[in-house]
Amino acid sequence: MFLGRVIGSIWATKKYETLTGFKLLFVEPLNSDKKVIADPIIAVDTVGAGPGEIICYITASEAVIPMDVEMAPVDASIVGIVDSINS
Repeated sequence: MFLGRVIGSIWATKKYETLTGFKLLFVEPLNSDKKVIADPIIAVDTVGAGPGEIICYITASEAVIPMDVEMAPVDASIVGIVDSINS
């Protein structure tokens, strides 16, 4: 699981059928000090995250699991909204 910040959303007039009903969001990967550590990625929102929120996301083939669908072309999914970080 990784830490990130939602920095925007993507509007898609057409998308893969299993993505219907899911938002696509731009996420910038962060370290525990909330510093950006990589270029932004696109992640499927499974928890109702919004712009500016710190989130947890997963990547790779496991990213489709929170969507509760059999198959989807997804490399990253947002699985949690962070309330606080104690480091």
